Amino acid sequence: MSTRISRQELAARIAADIPEGAVVNLGIGAPTLVAGYLPQDEEIILHTENGMLGMGPAPARGQVDPDLINAGKQAVTALAGAAYFHHADSFGMMRGGHLDVCVLGAFQVAENGDLANWSTGAPGAIPAVGGAMDLAIGAKDVYVMTDLLTKQGGSKLVQSCTYPLTGAGCVSRVYTDRAVFDVTPDGFAVRDVFGENTVELLRELTGLRLIDAVNTKEARA
Repeated sequence: MSTRISRQELAARIAADIPEGAVVNLGIGAPTLVAGYLPQDEEIILHTENGMLGMGPAPARGQVDPDLINAGKQAVTALAGAAYFHHADSFGMMRGGHLDVCVLGAFQVAENGDLANWSTGAPGAIPAVGGAMDLAIGAKDVYVMTDLLTKQGGSKLVQSCTYPLTGAGCVSRVYTDRAVFDVTPDGFAVRDVFGENTVELLRELTGLRLIDAVNTKEARA
């Protein structure tokens, strides 16, 4: 059994945790995959910061409307009752606390919930913050979707961020290809593990003192 799940499987896992009736923003990149796994029998309203509420999944081939795109310039569909509005109004929704959940990617997430996802701080790096700062502080719950490890094998879960921050203390939960982590006042709590991963292995990979919420949950059952 593998120790990692695919991005599609992770997107489905995130979609299953989004409550019915939620207004949700999906960040650029991998988080957009979540749209394809939202339950069809529940009302979950997708928001995109370029000015649309009621966004649907990607269109079928040959059904692309060039006027319907998300913030990442990907073609999307509009569900019945969808609304279009000015960019400023869209950011007003974000900053005004009207989003229940946003799903963002990350370079680093710290134990206290700090998020770094717009720049590595490397000389000459092109900043790409977009609406991430507004989403990070405006959404009621911030879910992060990312690989646990970098391509170099370092952990994206860290004691404190070394990259420029997107938001301070804003992350609620981190979904990775190996496990799901809750951000708690005492650090990261392992909520769920995938494949052959164990809490002890995750401690070795991250170098962090992780709270074992998996076996505690089983003990209470």
